[in-house]
Amino acid sequence: MKTNKLIFKCKSLLSLLFLSTLVFVACDDDDNTSFEEEARMFRPVLNENLFAEGNEIIVNMGKLKSAESYNLEVSRDTFATIDYSVSVDTSYVRINRSLVGEELFWNAIYQVRGQAIHENSNFNSRPADFGNVRTEKFPSILISPTVYDVTDIAALVNWELIGESITKVIAYAGDDLKLSTPLLTHNVTGTDQNLGKTIVEGLEPSKTYQLAIYSGDTLRGWENFTTLSADIDPNGADVIDLRDATSSSDLQTALSTAPEGAILLVSHGSEHIIDAPTPINSSFTVRAALGFGPQKARVFMPANFDLEPNAVVDHIRFNNVELRGSDWSSKYVMNVSKPGTINEVRFDNCFITNHRGVFRIKTNGVTMNNYIINESIVDSIGSYAVVTQDKNGSVLNNISLTKSTFNHLQYYFIVSRNNSERITIEDCTIANFSEGNGNRQFFRYREAGQNQVTGGINIINTIIGRAWDWDNDENYDIIGIDGLDQTIFNVSNSFSTTDLSFSRDPVPNLPLGNAGSNQENLWVDPTNNNFHFENKGFIGRTSAGDPRWREEF
Repeated sequence: MKTNKLIFKCKSLLSLLFLSTLVFVACDDDDNTSFEEEARMFRPVLNENLFAEGNEIIVNMGKLKSAESYNLEVSRDTFATIDYSVSVDTSYVRINRSLVGEELFWNAIYQVRGQAIHENSNFNSRPADFGNVRTEKFPSILISPTVYDVTDIAALVNWELIGESITKVIAYAGDDLKLSTPLLTHNVTGTDQNLGKTIVEGLEPSKTYQLAIYSGDTLRGWENFTTLSADIDPNGADVIDLRDATSSSDLQTALSTAPEGAILLVSHGSEHIIDAPTPINSSFTVRAALGFGPQKARVFMPANFDLEPNAVVDHIRFNNVELRGSDWSSKYVMNVSKPGTINEVRFDNCFITNHRGVFRIKTNGVTMNNYIINESIVDSIGSYAVVTQDKNGSVLNNISLTKSTFNHLQYYFIVSRNNSERITIEDCTIANFSEGNGNRQFFRYREAGQNQVTGGINIINTIIGRAWDWDNDENYDIIGIDGLDQTIFNVSNSFSTTDLSFSRDPVPNLPLGNAGSNQENLWVDPTNNNFHFENKGFIGRTSAGDPRWREEF
């Protein structure tokens, strides 16, 4: 019996020793793996963010004690391809011609990543992404172009009168970053040299060029110019060419006899008047030809457009014109007082101002399918809003407001007395809308039982400021919605200023104050339609609001 117990104890001890050995070996393996992982150097980090001096990129990394050297990779397409890969023995590096063998591009976005190198390659760090950096612009006397400095086939080039005279302008392709292949050469006249500006012709529509100015063979600067889409052919079958009109009433006269689908082409910067009620029974477009400078063709409107009774009209369009009312207590661009059907009313690249309302339906029996404002500015509108459907026996089906700015709207924004199908507000900037007294609505669907937008209201990439402080009492309260209790609001990448407030019934799903600034601090000068961003830390400055005000990286 004692012998058996002894054998049992020995077997138990051997088993315990064997198990302990397995555990020790396992732990030892784990420790070795952990040791090797810990022995790998940490990724390098920056002492300060990447920055550029001229067209040189400065990389200031924290020095790693065990690093023999550092590998740097430079890219312009987030490392889909590598422009440069270099090995350096210092943690402070200037990426320039002497390091990579050629000049970096000016005004270009680069990405940089780095890796610390150990004498034992097994212990090299993993790569660290250092982010983006834009090199500075070439020091130039060329004045950056505005949207008013291009047409479809020409560009107005301006420069400062400093140093030697500018003798020529050479056009290069937009992607010819080394300026190696001239596309055309424009010789600058003596008169243009003295004026500091010249017009380069012979360009193609919808194309980006780099236009470089020279004094002899010395490069003085270059800028990107993107031409506009091709202008309309003045000899087209439907075009009534009024570019050489001698009277401001010629447009109204032409409209009274224009055939179905006519396009009335006026010259850039010209002036016209609609001074008598103008009934409409056929489709037309009023369009200004392309030209240089900010002043659009102006249509002064002491009278309104209207429908002839029971007219069926496919479209009414305005393109690249200013529509200016004579006062905002009684004038509209269109005030529909007769029954009829309109498939589309559309404003493209327009400035609409000093009206009581832009478009109003004031009688029963009107059907309008599509109301569109695109790439336009609407400013100083009275009590009838951007669009008002004012009778329960009429219908306004679809409303689309895109890439536009709306400012100084006295009472409401959108009003209807019947259901609509869909509203889209996308890429818009809205400020000083609805009188701030707590009694005016943003969206007012005011007829019980027919007060919905059945396909939903979409607010996308849009920035909304506060109410208009009409009485100068700093009361910014408005009502968000009237009706619309069954309407779905889809809101994405949209912002409101911190001084927007709802007295009741807020707009569903619209974030309040997420712009992080009040109206005056978010934008440069909203009173005067300058909606460039004053707050450079605003996260939506590259992706939201009217694109004309957005910033590029």
